[in-house]
Amino acid sequence: MTPPPGWYRDPSAPHQERWWDGTAWTDHRRTPEPAGFGPAPVPYPGSGPGTGTGGRAKAVAVTTAAAVLVAAIVTGVLVLGEDDEGGTRTQTRTPPVTATAGDPAPVSDPPSPSPSPTPTASEPSADDPAVVEDQLNGVTFPLPDGWVRPRYVAEDDVMMTTDGTYDCPADGSVCRHGLVISRTVTANAESSPKALARQDIEDAADDAYDVDLVGNKPFGGIESHEEVAAGPVAVAGRAGYYVRWRVKTAEGPGGYVQSMVFPSTVGTESPILVRYVFDAGEDGPPLAGMDAITKGIRPIGDADTGGGVGSGLGPTD
Repeated sequence: MTPPPGWYRDPSAPHQERWWDGTAWTDHRRTPEPAGFGPAPVPYPGSGPGTGTGGRAKAVAVTTAAAVLVAAIVTGVLVLGEDDEGGTRTQTRTPPVTATAGDPAPVSDPPSPSPSPTPTASEPSADDPAVVEDQLNGVTFPLPDGWVRPRYVAEDDVMMTTDGTYDCPADGSVCRHGLVISRTVTANAESSPKALARQDIEDAADDAYDVDLVGNKPFGGIESHEEVAAGPVAVAGRAGYYVRWRVKTAEGPGGYVQSMVFPSTVGTESPILVRYVFDAGEDGPPLAGMDAITKGIRPIGDADTGGGVGSGLGPTD
């Protein structure tokens, strides 16, 4: 028989009473009155309410014992016995918290937003166009796809390199498939772009494919070279000259080296020397990239003054 509506001992918390509406438990709870005052708590439905003094005593005993147990758990103080001196030894312990089906799920703090990526040499922003400035010589170089501003490069006059490195074929040091170097010619009384370019090409080849800065031979040394192109060139609106060699090395595919000289547009207009180093073979940058970079060189602040191979501006001797 289903018990009638009323306050009964809560089956999930015996120290409390919970309202039974005749068919199911509700969310209404209350603390029972102290023992000895008012009616004793009634066992929860389905447990068979006790009758007489014995039933009431059992209900009071059960309720009192449950209340004591809960109080001990809540305070977290468990009596462990007596210590060696006869005193009471206790240990304070925080009871574990167990989530119930009705508890809300814990809410995690939202992750901190990632900082905006800083543009790198290979990823210029909208405010940082794909060019590299040579402020000393007053010109800018276009930065082609696959090229980056110099990183971890010993020479301080390197304007750009191909992205990434590889193990050099001879001695295991680190090599790059392409370099563009820009420097001012100051220790030479010669001012002719043609003469300066022809004087520099052999040094450019040796520095790139023969012996490096620390005396190693990353390609096993140069075995031969061949001049494949030379002539006047207009660079940043100035008349210049270039010489290009195909270099064959003891190990690896070798490469192409170009020395190009033209007058600066700033200061004393000292000659500017630009060296190109492109590895040969399928991993090297396209050879046409030399001409494309040359054509894109501009005076700083003057985007309309260009040049290129075949854009001669008069005698260069």
